[in-house]
Amino acid sequence: MTAPAEHSPVREAVREHLRAPGGERGRGPDVLGALVLGGCAVWPLISAPGGDGRPEGALLAVLAVTAGYVFGRISGSLVPVATAAVVSAGALVAALVSSRRTFGTTVAVVTQSGGTGAVTALLVLAAGAACCAATAARRPAARTALRLQALAVAGTALLLGSFVGFVAALGVLLCSLAAARMRRRLFALAGLGLATALVVGTSWAVAERALPEGLSVSLEGQLTQYRVALWHDAAELAKAHPVLGVGPDRFGDLSPTVSQSLDTDGTPHSAPLQQAAEQGVVGVLLLGAVFGWLLYGLGRSPCSTPVVLTAGATLTALAVLASVGNALSFTPVTAGASLLAGLATARRAAGPA
Repeated sequence: MTAPAEHSPVREAVREHLRAPGGERGRGPDVLGALVLGGCAVWPLISAPGGDGRPEGALLAVLAVTAGYVFGRISGSLVPVATAAVVSAGALVAALVSSRRTFGTTVAVVTQSGGTGAVTALLVLAAGAACCAATAARRPAARTALRLQALAVAGTALLLGSFVGFVAALGVLLCSLAAARMRRRLFALAGLGLATALVVGTSWAVAERALPEGLSVSLEGQLTQYRVALWHDAAELAKAHPVLGVGPDRFGDLSPTVSQSLDTDGTPHSAPLQQAAEQGVVGVLLLGAVFGWLLYGLGRSPCSTPVVLTAGATLTALAVLASVGNALSFTPVTAGASLLAGLATARRAAGPA
């Protein structure tokens, strides 16, 4: 009898997911993810009243999240460190391209409202991916090189004029270093979720003008009057259409602030407020469910706790940016974030890493 042909690495990785001893540990997050992403794909179609809504953008975001997560799970089973390093380099290059930085010209960051858009999010993603690769690497020299890469990303943020990106990237690096000494992930992940909820609640309070006057004036100075006006418009639309919202991608058509601006992208620069205005309370719950699913998957991940917490810190930083900016309006950001989550929840294939 002839010996059977060797299986390809990809096939072995898939089979490893199905027959690994800890398989039951990862099934719950996968089922929950399928349900949540399915709801995110269906609800925009329901909330498009009279055909006026444009659900294509929301469907593209769901597709980007799904594709990124699946690719992250597969590549994380085969070459996790190399994939994370490539993601880091790719995100950094994308940030440089998005900033329209050319030799001999000044840096022009193409984000609005304090630089919390694509460039800042891509820089945070680049730093987080480098830190995940460093945490998962086995060789000390590789760990050092990858952490220096994350530090270089933070420095690049300063060169691009994004102080928010510098602080966020440096914060992810420090969290990664701290995570190397932590052994219990659930409390840390719960803290990250609570911090995100606090930022979302604060942004909603600013939109409703429910904060004390002194604090409100201070925050408005940091956020700019234009962004606060956008948030207020989103809150008013959400109150007028609490269940279905005004329809996907219709905020720019109905916002008085947007109609009076000559330079705008038509979004309220806050993912939760945009969901509330365009897709109602169900849209907000689905958006929160996506983030909760990612944290839940990290909590049940077979990866080491330092890798999990580094990825969790990166996703939290991106969620905070999305709560006060337009980070999720860019497909590379959503795809990259879900890819990083897939890497941090992948089960390693048998054999050397």
